Amino acid sequence: MSKLGDLGAKLYRGEVGYDFVGKRFVWYGVSILITITAIVALAVQGLNMGIEFKGGAVFTTPKTSISETQAREDAEKASGHDAVVQKLGTGGLRIQISDLDTNAAADVKAKLADGFKIDAGQINADLVGPSWGEQIANKAWTGLGVFMVLVVIYLAIAFEWRMAIAALIALIHDLTITVGVYALVGFEVTPGTVIGLLTILGYSLYDTVVVFDGLKEGSKDITKQTRWTYSEVANRSINGTLVRSINTTVVALLPVGALLFIGGGFLGAGMLNDISLSLFVGLAAGAYSSIFIATPLVVDLKEREPAMKALKKRVLAKRASAEARGESPDDAGTEGTPEVVAQGRSGRRR
Repeated sequence: MSKLGDLGAKLYRGEVGYDFVGKRFVWYGVSILITITAIVALAVQGLNMGIEFKGGAVFTTPKTSISETQAREDAEKASGHDAVVQKLGTGGLRIQISDLDTNAAADVKAKLADGFKIDAGQINADLVGPSWGEQIANKAWTGLGVFMVLVVIYLAIAFEWRMAIAALIALIHDLTITVGVYALVGFEVTPGTVIGLLTILGYSLYDTVVVFDGLKEGSKDITKQTRWTYSEVANRSINGTLVRSINTTVVALLPVGALLFIGGGFLGAGMLNDISLSLFVGLAAGAYSSIFIATPLVVDLKEREPAMKALKKRVLAKRASAEARGESPDDAGTEGTPEVVAQGRSGRRR
């Protein structure tokens, strides 16, 4: 068995583990710091909205020897606006210029043709109105709102309202971080970005639900035993799914990372950045939040219940009594334990 597989087996059996829940305030602090950074970046730099949202013109040229830098300078001189230039696989150029109407676009097209020494008829010009981007944005917000409501309803029914709240906070956390990264790096926000943002919500929720499922099974009839507190059962659930979470996250990030760093970076396929950055950051944030944010939040909410407070008091009292007698704390309070252990493990098999 590989070292990772051996570690996974030990985590599954509860032989080893990391106290994720016990150190939850450290993770909360890290998340708050990252979130504040993202919000500041949004407030100071804002988002670099693509032409689909601002309106303007897109010019596509045939194969040319003109460099991207020279093309950008010519386009900005001809239009008086900032231009985004991308080299296409055909050898041509894609030039985006915001805030151009039909008359201005025709004039810019003629100036570009003259500067590039090509016929104006060989340059394809597409006009994009800002209303189209506004419709896309409104539909995205509507879809996001419906998704959030359905998530809360589903989790409240399938699990409980505390888990629904924790999952909702984790999703907002993932979205905020991803959007903040876009503001920091200055990548364009396009319809592809919106698709990427909506995609990561499903992944983040899936990862969170797997942990919640193990926690639900492991905490069934938890008040009938005095071996573990609720937070300890939650921590065992996280550890039991840790290797699975790492494996699925790495497998998901590898192809997305190839799109972002190789396709968008080395090969210069800038359009790949639209969706790949949101996916890359969102997948990583989703895996982080499911382990370090969602489940610890459930623990904080759950342990406010009188029954859980009483359980914790009984468990600690039983352990103190066992230590006073010179016994191992693990031998203390075995009533109901086999059932809880079996249920916790069956939940992690899913």
